[in-house]
This record gives sequence, C-alpha cells and structure tokens, in this order.
Amino acid sequence: MDVIVSASPVRGIIFDKDGTLFDFSTTWEAWAAAFLRRAARGDEARAQKAGAAIGFDLGCARFLSDSIVIVGTPTEIAAKLHAYFPHLSPDKMVALLNDEAAHAPQAEAVPLKPLLAGLRKRGLVLGVATNDAEAPARAHLHSAGVDRFFDFIAGSDSGFGGKPGPGQLLGFCADTGIAAETVVMVGDSTHDLHAGRAAGMRTVGVLTGMAPRDVLAPYADIVLPNIGALPEWLDQLVTV
Repeated sequence: MDVIVSASPVRGIIFDKDGTLFDFSTTWEAWAAAFLRRAARGDEARAQKAGAAIGFDLGCARFLSDSIVIVGTPTEIAAKLHAYFPHLSPDKMVALLNDEAAHAPQAEAVPLKPLLAGLRKRGLVLGVATNDAEAPARAHLHSAGVDRFFDFIAGSDSGFGGKPGPGQLLGFCADTGIAAETVVMVGDSTHDLHAGRAAGMRTVGVLTGMAPRDVLAPYADIVLPNIGALPEWLDQLVTV
C-alpha cells in the first residue's frame, strides 16, 4: 500500500456487522431460507414468492445483489413480506425476523479476536453500527466472543435510526467523546459508506459482502479485501 497523508489521527473505528465483521452470504442465506419456510408454515410456493419479494432465490439459497436484506432494517424487510404472510401483524413479523436472526449461523470474515485485540492495543475505540436490530446483533457478537471489544453497539432500533443516515455514527461519537474526523467507518455497502461520509468520517469499504469494488470505490477512501487488511492500512497513514 502507498503511504497516505491524513490531517487527523485515527482514534476510533466503527464497523458494520453483516458483510463486514461476518461474511454476509454464509450468515444470511441460511437465515433467509429458515425464516421463509417457518413463516410460510410448510407452503413452499408461498415461501418462494416471498423470497422473490426480498431478492432471495429460495431454490438456490442465494441473494440478488439488490436484495433489501443486504441494506434494509427488519421493519423495511417486514413491509416487503407482509402481503405474503397476512397471518402475521407487522410487529409479529419483525419479532419473528429478529428471533430467526438471533440464531443465524455466523461465519467470521477473518479471525475476529486477534484482529480486534490488536486494534484495541493501538488505543482505538471500537463500535458497531448495523441495520440489524440491536438484540440479535449483540447475540451474534457474544456468540463470537467479541462483544467485549466494543464500546458502542447500535442497531436500527437503538434510537439512532438506520444507515445510510449518520445517526448511529454520530451516536458513537457522542457516547465516546471522539471527534468524527478521527473515526473510520468500515462497511461492505454503499449505505455504510454514505453514512460515514454524512457523519464526517473516513470510509473504508470491504469486499466480504455483496457489493463489488467498483460500486464501493466512489464512496470509500480505500477498498480492502476484508477487515484483516485494516492494520496494514492504518500503518500507512501519516498524519500532518
């Protein structure tokens, strides 16, 4: 990597969760198949139609690149699904989505414990901002044994709004006392990067989600293969 001149030192990093800390496909393709079949009560045709409504091919167990599940909140996903499951109220739909999400299998994008421990040793303050709900997000981080590394964890229902709005990121700054210009937002979608730019943060894209490099690059200071490349990138920063 080339040496990068920066006006401000990095004091904190706030991560997206799905597609960033955890590999998106491994986690959410299994979740979507389980949820759709559970909600459809054994009606496979209904489950397939509902899957198509949220950009998921149930037969292949694959998401389309523009699926609302990639960037949407549970409330937004529930709104897309409601017509297919009229026996579920919007609130019950969201509760079911969150319950299934909390038990979704997690595949770490890279070994998280050594990476996060190393970032903390650098004196960095760490946070998570996800469009998932807070309870399943905490469950995922706890299951991976990494929740202790984070000073701030916010979901779309935590009172800050969801991405691409900057509310969660500004909440991180307010909660930790770190200036936005010294924080890096790391994510796998344009929603993450738009949120980071709107908050006045540097932005790093990673390729462990569904978006390719050319989609992320216009909104990122750099695009890395995964979060494991962050330490090397941080080493290249020279502040002036």
